Amino acid sequence: MDNPASWRILILMKNDMIIVGGGLNGPALALAAAQAGFTVTIIDSLPLPVHKDPDFDGRSYALALTSMRLLRGIGIWPVIVEKAQPMLEIKVTDGRAGEGPSPWMMHFDHAEIEEGPMGYLVEDRHLRRAFLDAMAADERITHLAAETVVGQQVAPGGVTVTLASGATLDATLLIGSDGRKSGTAARAGIKRTGWDYGQTAVVCAVTHDKPHNGIAHQFFMPAGPLAILPLTGNRSSIVWSETTARAKALMVMDEASFTAALKPAFGSFLGDISLTGARFSYPLNLTLANSLIADRVALVGDAAHGIHPIAGQGLNAGLRDVAALADVLATARSRGEDIGSAQTLQRYQEWRRFDTATLALATDTFNRLFSNDKPLIRAARDIGMGLINSAPRLRRGFMRQAAGLNGHLPRLMQR
Repeated sequence: MDNPASWRILILMKNDMIIVGGGLNGPALALAAAQAGFTVTIIDSLPLPVHKDPDFDGRSYALALTSMRLLRGIGIWPVIVEKAQPMLEIKVTDGRAGEGPSPWMMHFDHAEIEEGPMGYLVEDRHLRRAFLDAMAADERITHLAAETVVGQQVAPGGVTVTLASGATLDATLLIGSDGRKSGTAARAGIKRTGWDYGQTAVVCAVTHDKPHNGIAHQFFMPAGPLAILPLTGNRSSIVWSETTARAKALMVMDEASFTAALKPAFGSFLGDISLTGARFSYPLNLTLANSLIADRVALVGDAAHGIHPIAGQGLNAGLRDVAALADVLATARSRGEDIGSAQTLQRYQEWRRFDTATLALATDTFNRLFSNDKPLIRAARDIGMGLINSAPRLRRGFMRQAAGLNGHLPRLMQR
């Protein structure tokens, strides 16, 4: 970016693909595509210093087992494995803040499946730094930081992107990995379906006196679920879904008041807790792109499907998109096909459409079923959890689903 000659060469060069969005799915796709021999330019609206900030800010991700395999396949996992916390058990309970959990529960233990831990918790800062370093080391990837797209135009055999700086880039294929309000999707004429939940997720991390032993907890309360996810050391990540009004009040509290508000919901099973890092809040909604593809355009991650975090599957669903799209594009290239053709992109849509729609329906149904305090519904769901917990085959099926092991797996997610 600081070398005008290099910048002019970049403008004239036609990439195999341009990826809009530098979060996590975009870099993962860039690395997977480069590994398959494609040339990639990734456009990232954030400046590099923001991504490279080494301080812990409280954000982390639950990575399913198959997501770990993808990261291993593109060279990221060996860099972060020592900073990842295995998720060995998951306990799902129902109840009200201050009253403790219901005696009915679901308990999933990784020992019941052969493949290993169901997933891992990794901090955002470690993932982003690993992605940046890996992209910088691959000559097939050009990373444009602090840049935004203001226009895109499809022409025979390719697509042209116009940046806010005035530069233009050409590629065979354009990928939208730019979030729930995807400009790439909007410019391609892809409409969206969805609705607001009236909930906001408050995300933070806490330290606690007692060890968590690699156990993740999902506690369903009337206003929304509270997830307590194990990080390395005596720390846990918190995803607390509350009514939007309550979440706003929580976000403006000082640290002592916020911790006091959290404790009745969190409970005392890990001893005393204290806030570490910052707090973030995210409005919760369901937003599905009506199509995952358009002319010379494909969508991945939240640009394709933004779902409720109730099952912690948002990033994992995005990484499945990444692995499936990389698989489809590599196969098309090996056959001598146009990677941006309608026939190629249709294969990606057929692979991912049913899975993403099913996941969206499941998370929406679970949220509606569990985010209420109606006595009959509460009794029915508690009995349902007890029945599932007492049926080994059902319990094992849920565990395999949480680990991402069900369905047709892309090559990067296989063993």
